[in-house]
Amino acid sequence: MGRHEPERFPSPAALARAVAERWLSILASSSSANAPFTVALSGGRIARDLFSHAASAAKQRGLTLANVDFFWGDERCVPPDDAESNFRAANELLLAPLAIPLARIHRVRGEADPDTAAQEAAVELLRVAPMDNAGQPVLDLVFLGMGEDGHVASLFPGESDEVMNSVAVYRAVTASKPPPRRITLGYATLAAAREVWVLASGAGKAEALRESLRPDGCTPLARLLRMRERTTIFTDITAASSAGKG
Repeated sequence: MGRHEPERFPSPAALARAVAERWLSILASSSSANAPFTVALSGGRIARDLFSHAASAAKQRGLTLANVDFFWGDERCVPPDDAESNFRAANELLLAPLAIPLARIHRVRGEADPDTAAQEAAVELLRVAPMDNAGQPVLDLVFLGMGEDGHVASLFPGESDEVMNSVAVYRAVTASKPPPRRITLGYATLAAAREVWVLASGAGKAEALRESLRPDGCTPLARLLRMRERTTIFTDITAASSAGKG
């Protein structure tokens, strides 16, 4: 397994602000070269904080994010204006405030048949992002949250080895928390990304983070970490809270 030592922050706000500033610094550098940049966004409370900080900081810096193509790590099977929609949160807090062109926004159609929406989303990602030798799209950056059970995107514990080993770019899943019907990037696509940034926020997730950082951890995040040489983990969980016993 690669090195995945967490970077720790004193609060969710400090975490979100630091991650937003780091992301924008990368985008400013890529903008100077006029290079396209592909990113997959996440859902959840900490993602909302990240979007708000990023939009505010981008305006202050005068960054347009015009070279960024926006995708999603997962989406709930709801319409785009539903309160549970990951797209809605990103649109309200980041995309609309920065007037991102519609051509750069590649949302997962949560209102459609899940299998059809997953296939359409995969085709769109493969159209925009370069492919690796295994035929996986290579995103420049994927943002992930982490649940109290160690799930990332909508990859939950309890899946069979056959399902986890699927090479599908996006696939429909039934989650163990509401809303149950979702569409998610698969492990292989997450593993292929150039950068994966995990935002693990909340004291109630200390045990999941500890388990995920074990070499033999059994959470979805632990599995992903073993598949990648390097993954950056940002957390407001104290080292003492997530430390192993004995």
